[in-house]
Amino acid sequence: MNAVSELAFFTLLVRLGSLAATARELNLTPPAVSKRLAQLEQRLGVRLLNRTTRSISLTSEGEVYLRNARRILEEIEEMERQVSSSRAAPRGLLRVNAPLGFGRTHIGPAISSFVQRYPEVEVQLHLTDRPINLPDDAIDVAIRFGELPDSRLIARKIATNRRRLCAAPAYLDRCGRPQVPRDLLGHNCIVLRQNDAAFGIWRLSRGKQSEALKVRGGLSTNDGEVALNWALDGHGILLRAEWNLASHLRSGRLEEVLGDYQTEPADIYAVYLERLNLSAKVSCFIEHLREFFRGAADAPDGSLAAWQ
Repeated sequence: MNAVSELAFFTLLVRLGSLAATARELNLTPPAVSKRLAQLEQRLGVRLLNRTTRSISLTSEGEVYLRNARRILEEIEEMERQVSSSRAAPRGLLRVNAPLGFGRTHIGPAISSFVQRYPEVEVQLHLTDRPINLPDDAIDVAIRFGELPDSRLIARKIATNRRRLCAAPAYLDRCGRPQVPRDLLGHNCIVLRQNDAAFGIWRLSRGKQSEALKVRGGLSTNDGEVALNWALDGHGILLRAEWNLASHLRSGRLEEVLGDYQTEPADIYAVYLERLNLSAKVSCFIEHLREFFRGAADAPDGSLAAWQ
């Protein structure tokens, strides 16, 4: 029994839920199926299933084996489909990870139109408040912002994005408009706690000069939508990505401050492992994202000029 057939055998066994059902499916006797499973476990040196006369259940090692077996079989199927027909429509399971707020507002709607276009693709969207470890978390595509330090990953730019400082006009009328970065130290700043970034450190630059300011305020949160709503309610100055601010800046509900200073980059990327570079479902999904954001009605002003 080769490695691929072992993977297929085990996933079938788990899906059918019993040795007897698997035996019927494979036209074997139940003792033959039991022996085949025992040989697999002996080769691996671990127990994959807890089994009784009526049921089976996965051990922790079995869960790991099953998760990776399904992924490998899907990749083999995808490879064969690409080799046999370059025009084949994408199909199979696509696992996507995205930040909470941005995922709800933008990636969810993009996936909705994607599956209408490619109905044979099944999508699982996983929203988190911190980046996942792509090689270890069985995710095909992750949506991330800013610079990407992991050289094992391929990153495709989805849209230009930058962070902007803004506040409600009522707050600025009441507390004044900052003229230079250090003026922020005298303001109530709404601080967003995200990932492992230094808490409350805002970095601004202009030309060769740059400053890192430790800002403070009475409100902080790990949820970007909550922080945005606080800014709209006039509670202080917020540093937020422009894709989240664009409609409010256009309507005048928010006003940009220190707009001639640069902040840390926040361009939007689709990130995936190199081994998925030829995957039809991944490449079609990424191209769909680029088209979706290019045509988005709520795109930031001028954000479409720097596509790569």
